[in-house]
Amino acid sequence: MQVNKNCCASKILGAGGLALLMAGCQYLPEQGGTGTEAEAPSAAACRAAEPTFENEACLLPSWVAYGLASQRGDGEWRREALNELDAAYERSEAERELARAVALAWGNEREWRQAAELYQEHTHAAPADLQPLLRYWRNELEGRRSLASKTTEARAEVASLQTENAELSKKLEALTAIEQNMNLRQQSP
Repeated sequence: MQVNKNCCASKILGAGGLALLMAGCQYLPEQGGTGTEAEAPSAAACRAAEPTFENEACLLPSWVAYGLASQRGDGEWRREALNELDAAYERSEAERELARAVALAWGNEREWRQAAELYQEHTHAAPADLQPLLRYWRNELEGRRSLASKTTEARAEVASLQTENAELSKKLEALTAIEQNMNLRQQSP
């Protein structure tokens, strides 16, 4: 009986101690932390920056932010972005063309082919850390192009089948009329 009480008491004490320990974490001195407070302003600045190859700390955040802006942007945003790229002579050709590819990749279907070609031609000139993202975007774009092509093919197939269906309906009506005439002839003496 005494052993059972000691066992239960030690479990309760252990659980209570654990709860106190976990509840008191906010009173412990900070030990360097993860550094997210210092990085937060820098990350915001990176998202606002133009996507370039120069600032290695902002390389991925700035390109991702530009990609998201392109995805959310409308035709007007795209025209402005392309005009800015045309005037950005201080940037390298690869930077301008890859930024153009990102902008065109979320345009209309006619612009997708040009975007895919730009990704193909200039991804190798991007920094190594950026290349996987650019390849992912190109693959995603190729997937959308493939789906659009299949959709076009499916629509053409549907139109063809509708035409064939209409022709078969006319033939069926003609055969039905012939059958009715034959039945009328057989019935008349």
